[in-house]
Amino acid sequence: MPTIGFLLHPGFSPMGLAVATAFDLANQQQSARQGSNPVYNLVMLSDAGGLVRGAMGIAVETEALSTRHLDLIIIGGGVEAATPVTIAFLRNAVGRVNRIAATCTAAFVLAEAGLLNGRRATTHWARARELQLRYPLARIEEDRIFVEDGPIWTSAGMTAGLDLALAFIERDLGTETARSVSRALVMYHRRTGGQSQFSALLELEPKSDRIQKVLTYARRHLGNRLDMEELAAVAGIGPRQFTRVFVRETGQSPAKAIENLRVEAARSLMEDTDQTIDAVAQQTGFADRDRMRRAFLRAFGQPPQTIRRATRASSPEGMEATVFDLDGMLAEAQG
Repeated sequence: MPTIGFLLHPGFSPMGLAVATAFDLANQQQSARQGSNPVYNLVMLSDAGGLVRGAMGIAVETEALSTRHLDLIIIGGGVEAATPVTIAFLRNAVGRVNRIAATCTAAFVLAEAGLLNGRRATTHWARARELQLRYPLARIEEDRIFVEDGPIWTSAGMTAGLDLALAFIERDLGTETARSVSRALVMYHRRTGGQSQFSALLELEPKSDRIQKVLTYARRHLGNRLDMEELAAVAGIGPRQFTRVFVRETGQSPAKAIENLRVEAARSLMEDTDQTIDAVAQQTGFADRDRMRRAFLRAFGQPPQTIRRATRASSPEGMEATVFDLDGMLAEAQG
């Protein structure tokens, strides 16, 4: 049974516990489906063990760090500074633990331990440039939901930790289990790592339910023409009034908003599937690759092929583990 250690620090974000919930739901799904024992063994860890208080007064009972076997270590967000004990623990985990992950600003902890040297990584978009400046040996991709580089995984802020957890579950237990857990979490869909942290829907921020309904409809029917008559019918108003209301509420014309939604969907398909450019263009409503290319250049300054090549670029070799006297440091911290 894989053992997952959730490493908590004082002031940790409760969202880190939501990440643990995804694995607990996977256990429940597997038990209900197969009548088997839990798939994952979940362990809460801290430097010295005992009660650790996070944000909003939440406290969690933890075990002390040790050299016990772990298959996956996840450092919860809400922390970006670590003790020497944590740093030593992480450095010694390289090569012994299959995967090490950090959500949100916990990427700073991995960087401080040297685990991001020469590796691709991400963090919350608001702190990504700071992370790159402080740790120039890392390769920070600030516009990613999560990044896998060898055994090191990092995710963007807040709910992106759930996408990271679902990626682990899909890797371990298959797509159907990951989808089942996603449904249990009432997630609209599981975002893959290559997707942008920025959402066209969030950028629009409509002020009324009827315009939100139109945008949701458009996103689900990108293969349609989505002309003004179709969208106005969804809103339940005339085309002229619809255009005025749409611009007033979103600050964009309907045509521009639809193009942004199509570009976002096309980029996701280019990064995360093997579909041809022509197939992606048809599926997302661009009609042909030339129109999609022009839209990509307007949105990203790069054609679709360049974005696909960048996503699939080979990862550099990881750092070699450095050996520390972990047992001695643990004993000193705990005792």
